[in-house]
Amino acid sequence: MWKIIITSFWLVFLAELGDKTQIQTMMLASQTKSYFGVFIGASLALILSVLLGIIASTFITKYISHNIIQFTAGSAFIVIGVLTLLGKI
Repeated sequence: MWKIIITSFWLVFLAELGDKTQIQTMMLASQTKSYFGVFIGASLALILSVLLGIIASTFITKYISHNIIQFTAGSAFIVIGVLTLLGKI
């Protein structure tokens, strides 16, 4: 179980570094004196979004194979990346 915890921590931590959510949280913290409130709110939001992802994946994987989900997610990232490079999104 520790391996899963450590792997999940590093994957989420590295994926969230520098993304728009972190930048938005930094901006919110700079506009308020309640740093702890921003920390608690942002932490709860991340926990809820991860929980929803876990619940959704538990349901989805009962009907769709892991390989199809992985291929679809990878394809979506590639399409989003190409569209971003082309200035379409």
